[in-house]
Amino acid sequence: MEIILLLIYSFFVWLIFFKFKWLPWNFVSQIIVVSLPIFALTAMILILNVVAPSSSDVRVINYVVQVVPRVAGRVIEVPVEANRPVKKGDVLFRIDPVPYQQELSTLEAKLPEMMAKLDTAMAYQRELDEQLKAARSTRDALSTRLQLAARREKQTAELASTGAGSKFDQEQAQTEAASLRSELASTTAAMAQVQQKMSAKTREGQLSEVAQARAAVEQLKAQIVQARWQLEQTTVYAPADGSVINLQLREGSYAANLPLTPVMSFVEKEQWVLAMFAQNELANVAAGNEAEIALKTYPNRIIKCAVDSVVWASGTGQMPISGMVPQSGTSPIPLGRIAVRLRPTGRDKDVFISMGAQGQGAIYTEHGKLLHIIRKVILRVGSKLDWLVLKLH
Repeated sequence: MEIILLLIYSFFVWLIFFKFKWLPWNFVSQIIVVSLPIFALTAMILILNVVAPSSSDVRVINYVVQVVPRVAGRVIEVPVEANRPVKKGDVLFRIDPVPYQQELSTLEAKLPEMMAKLDTAMAYQRELDEQLKAARSTRDALSTRLQLAARREKQTAELASTGAGSKFDQEQAQTEAASLRSELASTTAAMAQVQQKMSAKTREGQLSEVAQARAAVEQLKAQIVQARWQLEQTTVYAPADGSVINLQLREGSYAANLPLTPVMSFVEKEQWVLAMFAQNELANVAAGNEAEIALKTYPNRIIKCAVDSVVWASGTGQMPISGMVPQSGTSPIPLGRIAVRLRPTGRDKDVFISMGAQGQGAIYTEHGKLLHIIRKVILRVGSKLDWLVLKLH
């Protein structure tokens, strides 16, 4: 663009000083003619870098998911192909589910037995509760009868001592009282025995046998849930729309659930278009500003975009936490550039952009709109140069 402007300027200089000779071509005019474009172009570029900043480093980034199975086993099916589009939820591969199905069936078969043990323990607790309740009732009844028998024993003894009662009645009352005392002692002992059996209770008021049986049932249920989850993980699905690259998996191979050994790489369709700028170029950039990019994968094509956001962070501002004092070094830390995220808009909203595509771009702020046309022309001239393939072979 600068060359075009200089050529236009040279044309007008030729017309004024040589063709029509409207002004004399002397030392003063020569100084003015030479210095004027230098100052004008310098001022224009400086202003243009503020109101319409450009970037020679525009890159397209995709999310890449390293696919690692959650369970290990022999692969029985790989229905996807490398570098082919895949929809979210499509099957990527399947691991032999037989071992996990057998484990699940074994655990599920144990559940009725464990539930029966729990029912038996709960029935035993209910039985002890009933025994304790019956023993208490019997003890209370015997205590009442024993009080009456003791009173009768005392009365018969007084009557026998005065001759008003028979000795037989006294002996019969003594025998009845002794029998009731024996029954009360036996009932109290039985009640104490039941209470001793029920003494080992949890905070919830359950017997230890019931608590143990219930814990065993819950543990078995958790194992069943884990086994069912492992069985489900034998089929691995696509996490999003995208494509599979670095497909190393084949039927019959063994897939291990190790984070350091992914079986394939999944490239998501969602992309980030980032333009890198110097830190002092973004004073007037705001979300929603118009932007344009020209990628080398699309020579002579301008892709319309809008500013999504400015990533106000740089690696030079990150300090790792450690016990060491940061080493400043002998050379200064390089200035970190700031990334601006762009989103294609309009008819270019759904344009296919390859992962890793690079190019150039510009952002048009709300200031100096008259100069935006210059930046647009510069960008379009640069996009035409992308047709050139500079190789010697």
